[in-house]
Amino acid sequence: MKILLLGGTGAMGVHLSDCLAYSLENQIFITSRKPQKTEKANQHFILGDAHSHSFLQELLSEQWDVIVDFMIYSTQEFQERVELFLSKTRQYIFLSSARVYADSTEPITENSPRLLDVIKDNKYLATDEYALAKARQENILFRSGQKNWTIIRPYITFNESRLQLGAMEKELWLERCLRDFPIVFSRDIAERTTTLTYGKDVARGIAAVCGVEKAYSEVFHITGNHSFTWQTVLEHYVKVLEKVKGHPVEVVMTDKALQLNTSGKYQVMYDRYYNRTFDNSKICKFMPGDSFSDSLTELEKCLEKFLKNPHFQPLGVSYNAKFDRICKTKMSLSELSNWKKKIKYFLCRYILPL
Repeated sequence: MKILLLGGTGAMGVHLSDCLAYSLENQIFITSRKPQKTEKANQHFILGDAHSHSFLQELLSEQWDVIVDFMIYSTQEFQERVELFLSKTRQYIFLSSARVYADSTEPITENSPRLLDVIKDNKYLATDEYALAKARQENILFRSGQKNWTIIRPYITFNESRLQLGAMEKELWLERCLRDFPIVFSRDIAERTTTLTYGKDVARGIAAVCGVEKAYSEVFHITGNHSFTWQTVLEHYVKVLEKVKGHPVEVVMTDKALQLNTSGKYQVMYDRYYNRTFDNSKICKFMPGDSFSDSLTELEKCLEKFLKNPHFQPLGVSYNAKFDRICKTKMSLSELSNWKKKIKYFLCRYILPL
């Protein structure tokens, strides 16, 4: 099969390209905005921005057996592209998200209610926030009149470079810990149940439905077998960090998540505050037995591997200042490159509300 991965260099895409490359009958083409290297003869990187209309038009001037789309679009952007996607491939695999689901007291199935369909928060519904955008884009596929699509809803996915804690990426909790500042976490999220899935396991699930006609016009969430509290996730992170650092790691707990006062509030309100458990039996019918790893064991391995060569995106001044206020710590102003950042740090550390 000739397979195109749009934006396939993230936590799931890197593993998916490797899974697909095991079959020498597959030729895998991966778009990337940065030059990439590969050692496999049937993996090919295409340098370019898959958000660019001209780049996409040229890329889709030929037919593909499978397109797997990892890109994030606004609903309008997706509406403008969907006809092209569906017309240029035998199977279009759309990466949605299990964040589309509403709260549930039962294990979630693919037929469980979605936020878009049941939520009454008009202010939220007026946005195109990630969970709503994904559900609206699913609706575009449902109404397309075509049948050659498959929708994948992964949940929180981790790998050797993506390690989340509640609503925080590693830059918000791990980078400061490695500089011997406390980890800041919140009790309101810590007590909630979540499901984490290793990126390689999600990739196996996607690979299992590539080119499979029985998967056309179907929706699958690809989630691990076990659920646990975020407090348990934190404890496993701390265990690894204390082993590597050789001394205790301090954790400061707040009552409420800081993201409630930021643009990320809806992710907390309409996802991280929910107890998320899943029934993954539908995708398991397409996958070989024992396909899902023990998530907590793999999470520890991924953190251990990351710590051998840690790398982070820059953490914003405001978050550093807020964490310093909570922990009663101070960042050296010499670490800030200009007076604008120094002033912003001072305001967020001492004056502005958290």
